Amino acid sequence: MTTSHRENRKHFYQSIPDFWHDLYDMEYALLDIKMESRDTIASIREASRRVYTIYHKTAELLRELGDDTLIELGFPKESLAYIRFKSIPQECMIGRFDFVVREGEIKLLEFNSDTPTFIKELYHVNEKVCQYFECPDPNEGFEGLLAKELKRGLLSSWKSLQREGEAKIVFTSHADHEEDYQTTKYIQKLAGVPSEYVSLDKLQIRHNGLYTPNGERIDILYRQTYPVEHLVDDMDPLTEEYVGRELMQMVVDKKVAVLNPPSAFLLQSKGVQALIWGLHEEGSTFYTDEEHEWISRYFLPTYLDPEHFEERGITYVQKPAFGREGDTVKIFEATGKILLEDKKETYKQTLPVYQQFTPLPASSIITDDGQKDASLMLGSFIINGHPGAIGIRAGNAITDNESFFLPVGLQEK
Repeated sequence: MTTSHRENRKHFYQSIPDFWHDLYDMEYALLDIKMESRDTIASIREASRRVYTIYHKTAELLRELGDDTLIELGFPKESLAYIRFKSIPQECMIGRFDFVVREGEIKLLEFNSDTPTFIKELYHVNEKVCQYFECPDPNEGFEGLLAKELKRGLLSSWKSLQREGEAKIVFTSHADHEEDYQTTKYIQKLAGVPSEYVSLDKLQIRHNGLYTPNGERIDILYRQTYPVEHLVDDMDPLTEEYVGRELMQMVVDKKVAVLNPPSAFLLQSKGVQALIWGLHEEGSTFYTDEEHEWISRYFLPTYLDPEHFEERGITYVQKPAFGREGDTVKIFEATGKILLEDKKETYKQTLPVYQQFTPLPASSIITDDGQKDASLMLGSFIINGHPGAIGIRAGNAITDNESFFLPVGLQEK
């Protein structure tokens, strides 16, 4: 059974150009599908819209906070001028919520507002898998919405610079990382505007702006996958100058515009979840009664220390304010005993936040090696405030970079 499935999967995915169905020499995209009802899909999209409303409103408050408070929420000191800079009306062009969906409840784990991946999988590949399994695609039509909003974001960025002529638009990523490179190229193609791809290491910073290797000045830089928290520490090995910070200052000085905009990074810290929960818990009038109801329904209790959980005997998760792929995540019993932890500790120096533990639902998946049990985390995109494509990562109890992509189909009644 497994050999023929392996062959079928390989044959199917090789027909999709520029897609990484295997990653790190391991199976990534499953030739399997999880069927969801229209009601479930609708409630996930409604949750996305409401949760984004909360974040969007909180962004204004965040920009008014003092330096010390922003640093307490985990933001690097070097990023403060950047995150307070409101470049375009859109707070976040492409963001992704990670939800736990079980027993009719939807709970937010985190918001990947600045550099979310999983885009081509859900906006493009999911449809092909649905065709293979002869079922409707819950993401049908959303690729067009993404293309439209990308154009809108690029236009807003160009207007914000108040320059004459045609915009020089450059898309960038690490060229040697297949997933980052192909995701960025997919978005570039989808945007459908005259542009160029330049790998991160080839970009040139000069005193008056950012340039391509050919000496053309860049107006708009689209960096889908390179996180700002890495950018602040980026140093030129030859000059030992902090080139990343120079680039961030250029954005503030309107020498170049970037997408996602600076405000997307403002929403990325998991410390923001602790702030939202804290305001909710004290009944702050900053949120309306309806918004308080949404926070209560979708958000998990999140704090900057574990005291609340330890005192009440509640299992909790420690995660870095800026972290990805489950890296440096630990699950604790209230006694402080570690139940489960990710083996990587890349973000050990990052501010930790503490969130009430909620188990991921489990399901059986079909892999090249046969059936396996896996924990499911649901990703739901938000595109400039509009709910977008959804899909599932299937893997360990802590979702890491070895998780599978599990496509989603629409269950007919």
